[in-house]
Amino acid sequence: MTRPSRNTWFGERLSDQGIYVQYLDDHHPVHMPCLEIRRLDWAHAAKEAKRLEMRLVAVWAADANKRAGKDASERRLCTYMAFAHPEHRHVLLRTELSAAKPEIPSLSGHYIAACRMERSMQDMFGLNVSNAFDNRLWIKHEHWPEDSHALLRAFDAHTPLRPEPERIGMDYDYVSCDSECVYEIPVGPVHAGIIESGHFRFLAVGEKILNMEERLGYVHKGIERSMQGRTAQDGIALAGRVSGDSTVGHAWAFAQACEYAANLDIPPRASYLRGVLCERERIANHIGDIGAVCNDAAFAFMHGQCLRLREEMARLHQEIFGHRLLMDAVTIGGVASDLSGDMCQKLIRQTLDIAAEVEHLRAIYADAPSIQQRVIGAGIVSVVDAKDLGLLGFVGRASGHYSDERIEEAYPPYDDLIIPVPEGKLGGVSTRVWVRFEEIANASRMVIQLLETLPEGEINTVWQAPEAGVSGFAAIESWRGEIAAWVRFGMDARIDRYFVRDPSVINWLGLELAVRTVPVPDFPLVNKSFNCSYSGNDL
Repeated sequence: MTRPSRNTWFGERLSDQGIYVQYLDDHHPVHMPCLEIRRLDWAHAAKEAKRLEMRLVAVWAADANKRAGKDASERRLCTYMAFAHPEHRHVLLRTELSAAKPEIPSLSGHYIAACRMERSMQDMFGLNVSNAFDNRLWIKHEHWPEDSHALLRAFDAHTPLRPEPERIGMDYDYVSCDSECVYEIPVGPVHAGIIESGHFRFLAVGEKILNMEERLGYVHKGIERSMQGRTAQDGIALAGRVSGDSTVGHAWAFAQACEYAANLDIPPRASYLRGVLCERERIANHIGDIGAVCNDAAFAFMHGQCLRLREEMARLHQEIFGHRLLMDAVTIGGVASDLSGDMCQKLIRQTLDIAAEVEHLRAIYADAPSIQQRVIGAGIVSVVDAKDLGLLGFVGRASGHYSDERIEEAYPPYDDLIIPVPEGKLGGVSTRVWVRFEEIANASRMVIQLLETLPEGEINTVWQAPEAGVSGFAAIESWRGEIAAWVRFGMDARIDRYFVRDPSVINWLGLELAVRTVPVPDFPLVNKSFNCSYSGNDL
């Protein structure tokens, strides 16, 4: 659906503020406009976006496209930022940095969520972010050599990194307190369960948490670098493994970014099947997390029932789509397999049965004083803080921030559906669980509607890669929230740069706020109510 009047909206506002804007031709404006601005206007543009109540989606960097007549060895970087508005399409801004001094002003004074993304840019590209309130290493831990920046073209990914002895002993500068009443609790990066690696540093008085600081990056996998040189068909398998419990969301975001770059429309039947896959993924993960929250409050009955329901879904996914977690079900140009009439009926019957069981469990959960005493009032993020951080998905919806890409971008098949958005305001564990129950019910209705109205036709469009230098950007509403993906193609139809921002990159910040003043034993409960992805952060 083309909405050309919205493509120029933000550019016109920037021009009104005296910011020179040039519309770029290496993005297809029908899908997502990209505006080039001067480096000196970088922070000014973000300030104007904040004034217009736009939401920061992501900030990232890339080596600039090689230009004819330029020295191939000359180091040139571009930085990008993407914004969203509930009534206007997303927009990208780009600026080119000085080759002699690659430096960009920080956006964190306007958008606090930019901070960690800027730290990642510094680690991976070696550029300097000026006026940032936090310049500590983020992804690049002490075992990395100081001058290694893994996403620069000049970086040799095949040469083993050799740790520098003087860096190995470096301490991360955690927030500390000198008061005799305050003590520290270090947790991780190795945990007692099977969760991934991450460190939490608590400051507490008695049993009350004063501050909790996260340090992630321990499972950095090199996905963005590994994507370079792959074809789109090869790359989607890697994209679907950015965060294994969001494989449909990440694969869809990558595929749609590639399809936008190539100006490729997929068949209506394929978009409906993608919607079925994504909503089934939403249902399964919410069910599993509701059980995990209850388990951390010793309500084992709910945990067992939720595990059973999720297992039933996984077995049907294996039978119909070939994978319990729906991996490799989304392909470039469509989906991997079609559904027969019998398969559709199986999915409809199971979705109806599970939705009914979840409603029954919801009544049991609401009527159990032991769980209600633990979740009500615990782990609160205020409406103001949620908006300032731009919290995403069910976490944002529990705290009055209701962004939803299925509505804002209205990409197929959601342009044919009514998308109910649960509107929570209290922002605690109980509200996040309530939003999850609501989303299970809403997603179940959407799955059934999509299957009952599934269009006839093909499930794939033949892929043809765009010209070198062309980029595509997409944002998909996964079960955790908005996944943003940007893909630029290089020579020989291969990917030159891939950037992805999982919703957890932003929602991890909300967890730090949610645990303040919470008793230490309640941290696991609050943490499970967010269930942020380590893997989605540690690319």
